[in-house]
Amino acid sequence: MKDRRDAARPSRRHAVRTAWALGLAGLLAAAPAAWAQKFPDKPIRIVVGYSAGGGVDAVARMLSARLPAVLGQQVLVENRTGATGLIAADLVAKAPPDGYTLMMGDSALLIAKLLQPKIAIDPLTSFKPVAGAFVSPLMIVAGNDFPAKTPAELVKELKAHPGRYSYASSGVGTVQHLGFEMLKQSTGAFVVHVPYRGAAQIVPDVVGGQVPLGVVSATAAMAQSKAGKLRALALLNNAKLEGAESVAPLAEALPGFDVAPRIFLLAPAGTPNDVVDKLSAAVKTVLDMPETGTAAAAQGTLRAYATPAQLGKDMAEETTRWKRIITDQRIVAEGN
Repeated sequence: MKDRRDAARPSRRHAVRTAWALGLAGLLAAAPAAWAQKFPDKPIRIVVGYSAGGGVDAVARMLSARLPAVLGQQVLVENRTGATGLIAADLVAKAPPDGYTLMMGDSALLIAKLLQPKIAIDPLTSFKPVAGAFVSPLMIVAGNDFPAKTPAELVKELKAHPGRYSYASSGVGTVQHLGFEMLKQSTGAFVVHVPYRGAAQIVPDVVGGQVPLGVVSATAAMAQSKAGKLRALALLNNAKLEGAESVAPLAEALPGFDVAPRIFLLAPAGTPNDVVDKLSAAVKTVLDMPETGTAAAAQGTLRAYATPAQLGKDMAEETTRWKRIITDQRIVAEGN
């Protein structure tokens, strides 16, 4: 009898251990869901890699002002400037993956890694996509005496006179620069690039005739175009832009052409899916508000919500497109 009891003890101990392990596994599996249910229970910060008052900062504050009504917690914007947003990116990538530190990134972040491959941050692996938020339409502008008035005439003029014209962008490796390089690649035209230190002086120089063409934000272009000081020749993307209905997209002359800086929300890699989904749904709720559309239009941006999965796909595709242009046009970062 004693031997039978002794023989039974190991099996009972095994059963107890198995039950304990299964119970622990169940608790661990339930933890992310419980975490997401209480999230957020403290303020969230959105880190922006640019100075206050800029385009990315403006839309980040647009979201931060409206998200608290949806999430029930304060959402604060923190500016960490420098290195084309890479200082902010490094901070967010190294933050705890709990959903409380996010980054408002843009297409420049994707391009930076391609022009500076040695940097530690990889936008496609260092972060978890949360939501696509906005796009910022760009326009090609020209002086009023420029021979072309439509996208088709622009393409024809550039192809007919290689090397005659130059264009200004806000710097090497910007979307403005790479967008025009895509135009050159698509047409075989030779146009000289004149990089500026930012966009502020481009419109005055186009108006004054110092440079024949420029790539600028749609907002800057339309303000001067309506005043009769320059000609808005073409939109680089296909979006319908309020106040710019008369400006045709470049795609009319180059089918499929579609370029615009993308602005999106990122979280550190490893952030739980349930937390990301909750944040993404909150962003969608805010973007669906009519007043958000009005505020975005005033900033020269368009609402462009994308789910985490779609944003991840869009970022990968955009990176591939920029890599092709940078390689084919032999573009290198300034100072390299």
